[in-house]
Amino acid sequence: MPFVSIRISGSATKDQKAGIVADVTQSLVERLSKNPAAVQIVIEEVSTENYGAGGQLLVDRDAPKTTPAQEDAHAEPSR
Repeated sequence: MPFVSIRISGSATKDQKAGIVADVTQSLVERLSKNPAAVQIVIEEVSTENYGAGGQLLVDRDAPKTTPAQEDAHAEPSR
């Protein structure tokens, strides 16, 4: 019985995950002659706040970059 574990950063829709399950199952059927009913697949969604690469969290790496002018525009006015 093949067991496939897939981890993705962030999240995917139900339809996207169903497509992944269908595609991976079909690949194992075609390439290894496995019975599709025996193929077990788990998809684990890992929050980008809980995953780091290159020395930083993905949530920080993928955050929109702001310019100094944008940061100043959001700063509270001094009193």
